[in-house]
Amino acid sequence: MNNAVVRIPTPVNEPVRSYAPGSPERDRIKVALTKMMGEEVEIPAIIGGKEIRTNSVETVVCPHDHGHVLGHAHLCGSGEAESAIAASMDARHDWARMHWTDRAAIFLRAAELLAGPWRDTLNASTMLGQSKNVFQAEIDAACEMIDFLRFNVDYARQIYEDQPISSPGIWNQLQYRPIEGFVFAVTPFNFTSIGGNLPTAPALMGNTVVWKPATTALLSAHYMYKLLEAAGLPPGVINIVPGHGPDIGNPTFASPDFAGLHFTGSTGTFQFMWKTIGDNIARYKTYPRIVGETGGKDFIVAHPSADAATVATAIVRGGFEYQGQKCSAASRVYIPRSMWPAVSRSVQESLEEIRMGSPLDFSNFVNAVIDRKAFDSITGYINHARDADGVSILAGGRADDSKGYFIEPTVVVSEDPSYRTMCEEIFGPVVTVHVYDDARFSDTLALVDSTSPYALTGAIFSNDRAATNQAVEALENAAGNFYINDKPTGAVVGQQPFGGARASGTNDKAGSHLNLLRWVSARTIKETFVPPTSYRYPFHEKK
Repeated sequence: MNNAVVRIPTPVNEPVRSYAPGSPERDRIKVALTKMMGEEVEIPAIIGGKEIRTNSVETVVCPHDHGHVLGHAHLCGSGEAESAIAASMDARHDWARMHWTDRAAIFLRAAELLAGPWRDTLNASTMLGQSKNVFQAEIDAACEMIDFLRFNVDYARQIYEDQPISSPGIWNQLQYRPIEGFVFAVTPFNFTSIGGNLPTAPALMGNTVVWKPATTALLSAHYMYKLLEAAGLPPGVINIVPGHGPDIGNPTFASPDFAGLHFTGSTGTFQFMWKTIGDNIARYKTYPRIVGETGGKDFIVAHPSADAATVATAIVRGGFEYQGQKCSAASRVYIPRSMWPAVSRSVQESLEEIRMGSPLDFSNFVNAVIDRKAFDSITGYINHARDADGVSILAGGRADDSKGYFIEPTVVVSEDPSYRTMCEEIFGPVVTVHVYDDARFSDTLALVDSTSPYALTGAIFSNDRAATNQAVEALENAAGNFYINDKPTGAVVGQQPFGGARASGTNDKAGSHLNLLRWVSARTIKETFVPPTSYRYPFHEKK
């Protein structure tokens, strides 16, 4: 038995590789992409460590080339969901009692495998299955996921080391137990790292998990599970069950052993889940932990003192990287009238240079949106803007779904700050600008705060410190991640813990210890070394 008080490795953020021409990483990823494009992978459910194949099979295609089949996924129903719950509960006893450093070693090993031999596999599967360019895949599937694995281990250490004081003759301890039951992790298509973090963060703290990945990100989810398996994750700790929402969710929320939801996705889905949990509350063994990060209608506000080129760059990068399919993507922009000519000119010049197409061509900045449903929804907003009074399209607006789901980066200008594309989440490459009178900066801040039900990310651009401070205070509750002179995307684990409130979620801050605290249930243990032998206290004595 190892009785050492161990010192875990100090986490550092994984360096982002450039994939510049001639670099070894560029050569390697191209080999991986070619290999993966030539395969059709079978994607089963994995329950209790066993691969499960079903009669419901769905093809996995490239969003940028929807005629190209990458694999075939076996979708699950209530029977497989119930089996996953059973496997999770069977694995719970041994996993919860494994020393936390042994659990940590598995995830630290996964981080090193991802940083090395698995990097190209996860990046390539993300590029092909979710249509991300190589840089967006690198910062997501590789770097952010590695950071989650490394930093979460250090956050777990911080939690376990947080102990109460003890008076003489007494030893007080806090035991951080896993929550009683299983955790249901429901993950989105847009970030492979979120797909990996939502099941692994609770698992690190001793919980077992039923994982339902998005059906539009099954290729990378499959390889993420295989990575964890290669790192030594025991069977049943995480059970991956591909499938559609109700088919997995209904039996899961009906289980008395359901103890926690770790979710990233739409606000409507999260609210429906919360209501379902509330309706079932009397049947659960414990009150479930509900952790969710949902939508955003993220803003950029420019003060008249800001630099126009800086603001324009933030609009293009913040709004159109990964086709605007980020919860944090800039979607509504407020520009002072004096600055608008320079900003609009700079944005148009950038968009004229930007190339759109397959991620296999590294010169493309913009790739495809995720699927037909997203394509139809986003183009619906653009078509509405084209016909609306007081609304114009400054750039973009065209779309083509003949080979892939391609939509040009589109800039809409609205005289009405309450027009629908200023208020509703679009989740695509559409940014709407409202031009305000320079003297109405304070009124505009109030408008930003009240326009949207969301409060995820936002940015203020200003070279006037008083104006910056005014925005920080006025928009205190409008964004959980607030940026000064930077685009509202790109949170880094350990540097900018991520999450928002209002309709954007529970703000439990992935990338910090705050998230891991939700997956433990503390027990106080008081030990008295020499207990009293009489009920009497000194005040009972007569003299």
